[in-house]
Formats: sequence, structure tokens, C-alpha cells
Amino acid sequence: MSLPLSPAPNEFPSYRAAEFLPAFLLGWGLGAALVFAVRALGGVLLQDPCQGHTLLALLMPLLLGPGGLGFTALNFRNPKRAALGLGLVVASLLPALSVGARDIGALRGTGCAGGYVVLSTAGGPTDRSSSITTLSLRVGQSRTLSGRVGGYTPTTHPGLFTLTAESDTPGVTVQLPKKQVRAGEVFPVQIDVKPSTGVNTYTVGVQATQTVEGKSVSAVGTLEVNARP
Repeated sequence: MSLPLSPAPNEFPSYRAAEFLPAFLLGWGLGAALVFAVRALGGVLLQDPCQGHTLLALLMPLLLGPGGLGFTALNFRNPKRAALGLGLVVASLLPALSVGARDIGALRGTGCAGGYVVLSTAGGPTDRSSSITTLSLRVGQSRTLSGRVGGYTPTTHPGLFTLTAESDTPGVTVQLPKKQVRAGEVFPVQIDVKPSTGVNTYTVGVQATQTVEGKSVSAVGTLEVNARP
């Protein structure tokens, strides 16, 4: 009498929807609940409006994603447990990653990610994507650009920003007709290359600073000026 054949040890396990789907939804539900619970707890514990919030936004996606994959791999031959792990993985993307990305975007909007100065062509758009990083001018030529303090808003930083300019050579100067501006306000920036300046590449910068509750916040924009004959 022959004995029944046992399944091969490397046989791929079968997953039935009746077993897989409830466990998968349970894993996703647990992951989603953890995301909002940790987010709420962090909002209570983190008193500073900026410090620690980026880590909080990234914490659950980083825990649920690799953790869920590891749990699934360890329980590959157990369909219910594997489905539970896959549910955690999906929860790391939605809602964990989507909520985290939205929170980080909100931090940028309140100035927690720092500020910057956009330097762009005069009369053109002044969003960050339109910022220029290099400018080519003939010796003795000048050009007026547009500047704007970004990364902060008039709501989060309602005061005036003080503007200063720097250059790594006396032959290239930066003139700022306005000395103080508000966040988001467009201001002129004039770049001059003196006739005696040698042909080379130079760096200039515009900085905007403001003091908020005894702390100095700043925004910086730099530009490479190619002086040519």
C-alpha cells in the first residue's frame, strides 16, 4: 500500500479570496489606525510648531512599509498572516505616505522648511521653478532682475525682511533699491559688471532676514554671473 504524497517543500502556497481579503483589510485597518493615532499623539507631545514634525510625518511610512514586507516574507506560507502584512504595506502608502506628504507641505507653507530668495527675469514669473542660477553679462553691462522672498508667508511672518547683498568681487555689484520687503513681495535686483572686471565667473547673493520672537530667520538666493568680453 503506497502512502499519499506530501506537497513539495517549495510548493507555492495557494491564496483564496475568502481567507486573503479579510486578513488584508484587517492589516490595512490596523495600519491606518496606527497612522492617525501616532499623528494625534505627536501633535500633542510636540509643542514646537516645526521641530520634530518632519520626522513624525515620515515615521509611519518608514515603519509600516519595511515592517509589513518583513512580516509578509516571514509568513509567506501562511496566507492569512501574509495578507495581514500586505495590508500593512498598503497602509504605509495610503494613508501614511499621503498624509505625511501633506503634513510636510503644510510645514513648508508655514516656513518650517526655511526660506529662499527667488531671482528671476524682470517682469516674468517669480515662482521657485522660474528662478535662474546663472546670468551672462558683458563687461560694463548691467541687468535688472526680480527678487522675491519665498518659503514664508505674510501670515506666518507678517513683519518686514531686511535685504542685504553680497558679491565675491568688487567688479560685480548688486544694488537693492528696496531695503525692506514683506514675504512674497517682488523687489528689483540690479546686477552691474564694471568695465574693469576680468572675464570670469563670479557669485553674488541676496539675503533677507527677519527677527521673530528673538530668533533670526533668513532666506538666501545666489546667482553665478558670467562676465564675458
